[in-house]
Amino acid sequence: MSSYANGLLKWNKIFLASLILLLTSFTMNKNHLSSKQTLAKPTASFQLGSSTIRSSLEHLKLDGNVSFDSIDHAAKDFGNRYHSLPLAVMHPQSVSDISSTIKLVFAMGGSSDITVAARGRGHSLAGQAQARGGVIMSMESLRHPEMRFYPGKMPYVDVSGGELWINILHESLKHGLTPKSWTDYLHLTVGGTLSNAGVSGQAFRHGPQINNVHQLEVVTGTGDVVRCSDDENSDLFHGVLGGLGQFGIITRARIALGPAPTMVKWIRLLYSDFSIFTEDQEFLISSQNSFDYIEGFVIINRTGLVNDWRSSFSPKDPVRASQLQSEGKVLFCLEVAKYLYPENNYDVNQNIETILSELNYIPSTLFQSEVPYVQFLDRVHISEMKLRKKGLWEIPHPWLNLLVPKSKIHDFAAGVFGNIIRDTSNGPILIYPVNKSQWRNGTSMVTPEEDIFYLVAFLSSAIPYSTGKDGLEHILSENKRILNFCASTQLGVKQYLPQYSTQDEWKAHFGKQWEVFSRRKSTYDPLAILAPGQRIFKKAVAFQ
Repeated sequence: MSSYANGLLKWNKIFLASLILLLTSFTMNKNHLSSKQTLAKPTASFQLGSSTIRSSLEHLKLDGNVSFDSIDHAAKDFGNRYHSLPLAVMHPQSVSDISSTIKLVFAMGGSSDITVAARGRGHSLAGQAQARGGVIMSMESLRHPEMRFYPGKMPYVDVSGGELWINILHESLKHGLTPKSWTDYLHLTVGGTLSNAGVSGQAFRHGPQINNVHQLEVVTGTGDVVRCSDDENSDLFHGVLGGLGQFGIITRARIALGPAPTMVKWIRLLYSDFSIFTEDQEFLISSQNSFDYIEGFVIINRTGLVNDWRSSFSPKDPVRASQLQSEGKVLFCLEVAKYLYPENNYDVNQNIETILSELNYIPSTLFQSEVPYVQFLDRVHISEMKLRKKGLWEIPHPWLNLLVPKSKIHDFAAGVFGNIIRDTSNGPILIYPVNKSQWRNGTSMVTPEEDIFYLVAFLSSAIPYSTGKDGLEHILSENKRILNFCASTQLGVKQYLPQYSTQDEWKAHFGKQWEVFSRRKSTYDPLAILAPGQRIFKKAVAFQ
């Protein structure tokens, strides 16, 4: 076929999609943002078939490519519970690839129910980065712009939204710099974590990752490419941060940097009294000269605790530590770290001794280690490699992440630890406080009303086909009991990495923020094309 004929065919397809959009614009379901959505099926005469959509995608002029076969991987994620097969997987190599694809889908209007979801490393828990019958944007293939560093008094790096945090770490260290705030797992994309928040043990000091972004480039649900920041297109900027992918796909981010340490003093301390444990955690996050990283976890009925740590942690008192028994007990571990720089090693050691002297942990349960900065930050990946060798990584992960107000954390602990959850053999339970004064105002991230709240993360793994306590159904039942307990006792808990099925549930989650959230959706993604796997909005389609 001649180039002229090809061009004519492509023009005809675009014209057809535009004509259908015009014809159906008066019959669109205008109520696609309401809490009680009932979307009638499009009439056969208006509904674009998958073959037509596939042909349109195939004829897009792209720098990357689109795949229609061998795309089963895009129907899976880390949670390994939801499996929605897309129509196609796009491998964009430029921002225009993403923009052109979304513009094409947008031009189809209500004639098609096709949607678009951005996928990084597929680390979602409940199909949030999936799009049944839609288009998956495989963001790792986006390598434009290249990573660029800008040193100075306020250093930063410009990176692609598909870049991995572990790569940013390695490259920034070459400049003696590092991002300030992390997640516990670094093999995730920038766009993925910024769409949620990005919380870890540094959040009490630097805020989550969404606090440490100067500027974004975003492709909205209409295909527009928009640069935004606190001062430019600020409504979109704040909406996208923690926005669960609802308003646009992050294609570029400007990340704040700071001086990089070389080594880390990594310390764990044990408590048997929850009140003392939380008092010490809250004391540390409020201290000016404290640690650089503060987390904690719950240990319920775990045998061989000390032996689990012995390979990487040394007890200060080996004799007494070896006598510690964790079986049948509920213990609480405070995990902290202090960064070491070449010029301050002695001062840091002195500072650590001073801080530790003010804490009330169980005598003889001081476990410590000194490791390279990269090894500390990438600690979860080391565990991942071990689990992969045992075939225990790609299994269901029914995780539950909660944000609990400080005033209710003791009620929560009394009702859950040792009661609903009787052991931690299925996975760790993280628990640590953060200070909301360090969090950026106006983002889409939902937190409890109080200034200090706790992140409590139940990071369970389920053994496939098991019908016992390590099986998926049992763990999901425990999660439901925890949520029901929080609701019945009105603890004011909010989910982090939220998972809901109905829009009424989402409305309750967002509370007073729902009006702004839904208004932003209608502004930046009016057809509800983006991130359908979050199950917040349904795409509006033509009905009879």
